Amino acid sequence: MSSFVIIPDTSCDLTRDLRERYNIPDYLHGALYYPDGRESLSYLDWEEISPKEYYDSMKGRKALYKTATPLIGEVYEVFEKYLKQGKDILNICLSAGLSSIYESNVAVAKDLMEKYPDRKIICVDSMRYSTSLALLIIEAAKKQAEGLSIEEVADYVNEVKHTIHQIGSMDDLFFLVKTGRVTNFKAFFGQMIGLNILADFNERGMSEVIGKIKGQRDAIDTFIEYMAETAVDIENQTVFVAHTNREAAAKLLADKIKERFNPKEIILTVVGTACGATIGPGLCAAFYKGKPTSKDMVYEKELIAKIIESKKEK
Repeated sequence: MSSFVIIPDTSCDLTRDLRERYNIPDYLHGALYYPDGRESLSYLDWEEISPKEYYDSMKGRKALYKTATPLIGEVYEVFEKYLKQGKDILNICLSAGLSSIYESNVAVAKDLMEKYPDRKIICVDSMRYSTSLALLIIEAAKKQAEGLSIEEVADYVNEVKHTIHQIGSMDDLFFLVKTGRVTNFKAFFGQMIGLNILADFNERGMSEVIGKIKGQRDAIDTFIEYMAETAVDIENQTVFVAHTNREAAAKLLADKIKERFNPKEIILTVVGTACGATIGPGLCAAFYKGKPTSKDMVYEKELIAKIIESKKEK
């Protein structure tokens, strides 16, 4: 059986310690464009700016950052580096619903496999992004470590990706105004009453609003009840808790997850620059494996409404 490497892109939010732990040797960078016109590679390890500085600069009505997917040249360079070492490549990339990176990587893979006919490159559309993609890649790396072939790991990723859930909230509504997702009127009154917008992934791999609730602590309690109904075998899972400048809330959520479910591991992390540019400040969310997402999010929306209503009755 030939050896292979797992290569993600900068949207995966896997920091250096996690990449080393799970034997992820490289990633595709892409570009980050600063509000002042500067341009740099989009790094996973906060090499040019701290998370606090990054998200503080976006708060409310402040600056916007822009990102770009990896250049074709970089994809060729990174892929060929490992092909020359005699390794096959499993590329697990940002959702095609958000970017053209999957199609570009497939085209590069086709060209390179003609040059290296004895090698394999399999590209998988994760239908996820940010910390959900991090969790999916870690699950793939665990299967690789168990000795599964590149084809078997790719099949596993395609099977399990629709079971990766997010439950979290976004409380900086004015940032959502800037990106056109909320009107200024709704943001003003929502911010005033402490409204939290709750979301999970739909069957197309896009984050979709499933409910709204006032107050951060009530929101976090709602997350826990939602996880209780949607997670599968959570006691044996690695669960991620991610945030964008909401460290205190993230720690509280992690504590409550440990108290209620006691999973095998909880990894507390910050959303990286690539996805953070569009997510913005104010996110606190948990990521875990569970039941496959229902069509049109019917089950998830009904569930969250039931949980929120039950809190009102207490």
